[in-house]
Parts: sequence; structure tokens; C-alpha cells
Amino acid sequence: MFTGVKIKELRLKKGLTQEELANRCELTKGYISQLENDLTSPSITTLADILQNLGSSLNEFFTEENSEQIVFSSSDMFEKNGDNQLMRWLVPTSQKNAMEPIFVKLEKGGKTEKDLPHEGEEFGFVLKGEIQITIGKQAHKAKKGSSFYFRADKTHFIENIGSDTAEIIWVSCPPNF
Repeated sequence: MFTGVKIKELRLKKGLTQEELANRCELTKGYISQLENDLTSPSITTLADILQNLGSSLNEFFTEENSEQIVFSSSDMFEKNGDNQLMRWLVPTSQKNAMEPIFVKLEKGGKTEKDLPHEGEEFGFVLKGEIQITIGKQAHKAKKGSSFYFRADKTHFIENIGSDTAEIIWVSCPPNF
């Protein structure tokens, strides 16, 4: 743990200069600078005083933050089955994020529902098969190993035009669910 980095973060959140913090704690600006650069370590009493002046406590300072979920297993994901298609939302909390990744599986002849124009962009990567991406009145073919990227300002959908199942990773930014 880097004590100095955390002290500096707290000081900056409070909008204090090193000199202002030093004055509040009856320390020198040089000492605060040394602390923030991990060149010296404060006593428990001094650290408690600094934290009190920064609106924190020893307990809060040394408690690790709860981190957001980073890895999602299949049990976290949810699916929607339709006519010749399966859509699996890979990050269940994506509505609150900047992007929404989806796994799409289209059986032969299957296609996604038409997605109406919206703000944002779409990206996809074809894992398996051959698809056609229709954007407005234009159609674009893509096969395994290809990617696609477009602005979502026109009605769009994906259709499996191959002779086998197609699988795609599709990312909408911002989420459109």
C-alpha cells in the first residue's frame, strides 16, 4: 500500500494545497511532500491527525474499497431466445456502463430484430459463419474473422446468410437495451 498516494488523493479531493494541510496539522509543507512521495512514514498519531483534517479516519484509510465485478461467468449473463437466434448479454450491468457487449448466435436464415436509429456506435466481430449487416438501405457482408463498425443513426440488423450457424460479438455504445 502506498500511504503517500492515498494521502495526496484525499488532500486533492478536499482541494487543499500541501501548505494548507501542513498548517492545519502543525507540520511543514516539506514533511507533507515527503509523506506524499513515500519518502517518510508518519507516526500513527500524526497520520490520524492528517486524516482527521482530510475528513477521514484510520479505519476508512486502511479499509480496501469494494471493487466492481470485473469477471462475469455464464451464470451472471442472461439470454433471450427468438426465431433462429440467441442473444446473450455478456455483462449484466451494462445498462449503467458506456458499452453493451452481446453474444449473438444466428441459425441459418436467422436475423436480429431491426434496431431503430439511436445515438452511438456499433461494433462487431464475426466468430463463426457469414452474415449480412443491413444499415439503412445498404447491406454489407462479413464472414468469420471480420469485424464491423458503424454509427447507429439508421435502422440496422444482422442476418445469417451462410449455410451454417453464425456467431458474433456485438457491442453497442452506449447501451441500447
